[in-house]
Amino acid sequence: MEKKNALLKTLPKIDDSIAMLRHEITEDVPSSLIRKIVRKSVEQQRCSILANADGYRSLSQSEWKELFLRELAEERKTNLRRVINGTGIVIHTNLGRSLLPPEAMEQLVQCSRHYSNLEFDLKSGKRGSRYSLVEELLCDITGAEAALVVNNNAAAVFLVIETLACNREAIVSRGELVEIGGSFRIPDVMAKSGATLVEVGATNRTHYYDYENALTENTSLLLKVHTSNFRMLGFTKEVSSQELVTLARQHNIAVMEDLGSGCLVDLSPYGLPQERTVQEVVATGIDVVTFSGDKLLGGPQAGVIVGRRKAIDRIKKNPLNRALRIDKFTLASLESVLRMYYDIDQALEKVPTLAMLVEKPADIKKRAQRILRKIKKASLVNCNISLAPTISQTGGGAIPEYGLDSWAVQMTPIGVSVNRLERDMRTRDLPLIGRIENEHFIIDCRTVLENDVNEIATAVIEYFRP
Repeated sequence: MEKKNALLKTLPKIDDSIAMLRHEITEDVPSSLIRKIVRKSVEQQRCSILANADGYRSLSQSEWKELFLRELAEERKTNLRRVINGTGIVIHTNLGRSLLPPEAMEQLVQCSRHYSNLEFDLKSGKRGSRYSLVEELLCDITGAEAALVVNNNAAAVFLVIETLACNREAIVSRGELVEIGGSFRIPDVMAKSGATLVEVGATNRTHYYDYENALTENTSLLLKVHTSNFRMLGFTKEVSSQELVTLARQHNIAVMEDLGSGCLVDLSPYGLPQERTVQEVVATGIDVVTFSGDKLLGGPQAGVIVGRRKAIDRIKKNPLNRALRIDKFTLASLESVLRMYYDIDQALEKVPTLAMLVEKPADIKKRAQRILRKIKKASLVNCNISLAPTISQTGGGAIPEYGLDSWAVQMTPIGVSVNRLERDMRTRDLPLIGRIENEHFIIDCRTVLENDVNEIATAVIEYFRP
């Protein structure tokens, strides 16, 4: 106890430490932040003494100063930061999903710095609707009669079901009652919406007559759900959107399909598996289609709702719509991205998500070679670095079973574990996020941007330089 008390007395006084830091800091740092850092640092050292006095070493004045400055620098970093994506996962949910084109970013800047006609009709001089800013674009591109955009696809699914099936029955195939990221489960969403879930078919096979036999006077919706990251292979069967539309028309009920990623371009000519596009589903005459704005569409986070005008008008009038509406920044960037889809070749070139997905492995290899050449110039001796073929992933719940041929910078450290290397790269001021594969740390260059090339080479050289 005496030793603990003696050590506790060595801890610096808060006011003295603040005064000392004020002399060291040349920038204008808020006093409240300096006080927070000093208190936090001193308290951490106090806890260390109380936990293990025998193993504690008192800090010198210069060490206290270094500790305070280090903690202050860490505290002043923004929580949401740029990272380099070397995972090869194009639509990486944890790393922000789709990147925006420069044109969309410029629109964001304009809407941030200036007033806008968010809800002002410039022709009439009266109040307008924010939804009209992108509705015509969505209708032109998808072939739908009407459209609405909310803050994400989960919100879109909930809003549609609550509008069309609250206190009524909604029929869904058992094989489509999936859970996606963040514990988002279709049955839970339906329960919250007030709809009564009616499961039909078996897990692997659902037939037309399963839906037909489940219809009652209280049925108001047939729901079809994209299974996202889940796939069933082998002895399977599902009922098509067109068949559900035919059944629904006979009984005057609605049909909805959640497409999840919502592809607007057929990517099969570029070597990817064929996924039904939003346009193809809308063409079946379905009442409502929902999909994400920040996945295969390649825009900002949003939930897009398109379909027949009668159904969309009902959804627009739902009071919940206001709680789920999108802001001016989402609208600005979404409009910019959607305009690129008038020219599919332009979209494939300018929308980063699409450009990454269709990029040729040979071009990816050239980018990897540029990184490798820069690193080789440093003549590092404590790491074996080479190029290696690898497999990228689409991510975002899209085409989960299909890999994309790619190239990576592969590192095998000497004298440090590959797990340590991965952690150290991840915790840099500019985090470099890669993956461990067969005891190598690899940077998959499919998701590496041109302005990342020098940053990656610098990170590796600084880390391994003797």
